[in-house]
Amino acid sequence: MRLVDRAERLVGVDRELARGRAFVHPLTRFRPVVAGGAADVANQALMRDRELLAALRTFAEEACWTLSAETAEGAEVSFDIIGEPSGRDRPTLYCYRADTEGFIADRVRDLVRLETWQPTVQLLSGKAGLDAYLRARGHTRVPVSDRERAEAVLRAFLERLFENATEFVLSDERLTRATSELDALLTASRADVEVVVPLLGVTLASDELALADGLALIRPEALDNVPEEAAWDGEHPNALVYVTGSDDGVAGDAANRARRVVTALRLYDSARVAMGPAAWIRTAGGPWQVVATGAGGRPDGTLVVAPDSEDELRAFCNLVWRRIPHRGELAWALRRYELGCERPAAQRLTDHLIALRALLEPEGPASGLLGDRVGALCAPEHERAAVAERVTHAAALERAIIAGHGGGVGAVALANELAEHLRAILRDVLCGHLDADLRSVADELLTTAA
Repeated sequence: MRLVDRAERLVGVDRELARGRAFVHPLTRFRPVVAGGAADVANQALMRDRELLAALRTFAEEACWTLSAETAEGAEVSFDIIGEPSGRDRPTLYCYRADTEGFIADRVRDLVRLETWQPTVQLLSGKAGLDAYLRARGHTRVPVSDRERAEAVLRAFLERLFENATEFVLSDERLTRATSELDALLTASRADVEVVVPLLGVTLASDELALADGLALIRPEALDNVPEEAAWDGEHPNALVYVTGSDDGVAGDAANRARRVVTALRLYDSARVAMGPAAWIRTAGGPWQVVATGAGGRPDGTLVVAPDSEDELRAFCNLVWRRIPHRGELAWALRRYELGCERPAAQRLTDHLIALRALLEPEGPASGLLGDRVGALCAPEHERAAVAERVTHAAALERAIIAGHGGGVGAVALANELAEHLRAILRDVLCGHLDADLRSVADELLTTAA
């Protein structure tokens, strides 16, 4: 604030005192934090960044003076009527709550011009945990740039500092509370950020199955206050992918980690599980915030995880995650397999045929070798001819579906068979039971049999 502006406000306050208005300078009730004092020791323990603590304290003092001068000049804090349920079959109780947040929002331009605004924003900018603080304060939209995020945090800090207040009086208690809450999220410990992603088509016998560091499968009742939309798909209870961590990157990476879980489960069992279209995030036990995952599809079948199979599933998931390819024919076929798992049978048939051709028939569909090679890899010798015939029939059915003449129950059964063959091949390669050069392996088996 410019010295001229500050002097004008001082004159205005003197006039109010001369008129007999009950106005008390906010700093007369505030015990300054001095080096060596009890308040300083408490706040230094809460805020590890002493420079930031000093900047927040100075900004709070100046903002307090500015807002108090506004009320001294006649501005009033409005009230909202809030309904609080008093229990079943009892009337709702209503109470008044000071709209301090709105009062501050209307005077943001004055606050931005304060001398301490820019230095405090610069100290906050770039610090980890700003997103977490804003989400904990109920902000559903977090600014993208560091500067805008820091400005939003400083406004939220001021709102918390004078929450439910009608007079802007700064006290040790309010300052300590506001700075400790901000510090708790800027220096968050493990598990301060929690993400749950619904997993459709999975039933857990145990409350929780740990898969990796900060990653687990849990039942909704094992976690406090899980949103009903996450715990229930409308017909059946969901299992949840539970991701925890200490920084803002956890929220951004949670959907990817959940997709890796889905990939492993689809390879582990013939049930085609699916990930929900939304995830829920909360910070430091605050309110859950919903975000989109980009996933789709419905489950087909149910994977039941019994207690005696948990160790096997955990080991399988970690093995698959270490060996998942990121490029090449196998990676491409795995992506086509997962796309097919989320589509209807007619489309799934095409996806899985394309994946099998990429792995086993580089010569092209005209070669007619796909059926024999799939049979060699997926069936004992006496059943290979039958499997080869079914694969050839699937290719013919695909052409009929494209022409608009295929489909029906037979198409669903054939698509499921093809999906199971592709799953078995991908699983055996990723687990090391099959060489990645699948065509050579299949031809060798056929030559040996001949």
